[in-house]
Amino acid sequence: MWLSKQMKPAVPTSDADLGVTTISGKQVGVVTRGEVRDLPVYGPGGYLWTPASGTAVLVVKGGPGGEEQCVAGARPPEGAKQIEPGEVYIYGPGGNSLYLRRDGSVEIRGGKVSIDGQLTVNGRLWEPSRQ
Repeated sequence: MWLSKQMKPAVPTSDADLGVTTISGKQVGVVTRGEVRDLPVYGPGGYLWTPASGTAVLVVKGGPGGEEQCVAGARPPEGAKQIEPGEVYIYGPGGNSLYLRRDGSVEIRGGKVSIDGQLTVNGRLWEPSRQ
């Protein structure tokens, strides 16, 4: 019985932490309870993102003992657009955004929008007027 009193309670752990990036790139550095470097960044399928230094991010822990970690997402900025369930809003620096609405409409905002390839409008190939 005396042995059970000598044992220390297990330190509580979490499977995720909120951290702040210190190094940007394909492999980022993040401070949670201490700094961890060379963490991979994961996002939803088809979506590439590299957090800027100073971004609040979600760090997910896995593997035996939780030693394997990755950055899985970021906290939306203050005043971020409120979207309806099922909608998708992708935003970037400088006010650029892509908004897929529930009603089927698409909103694209950017200082310059480039289209590489054929553009169809209402099922017809769009060709700029030649004046």
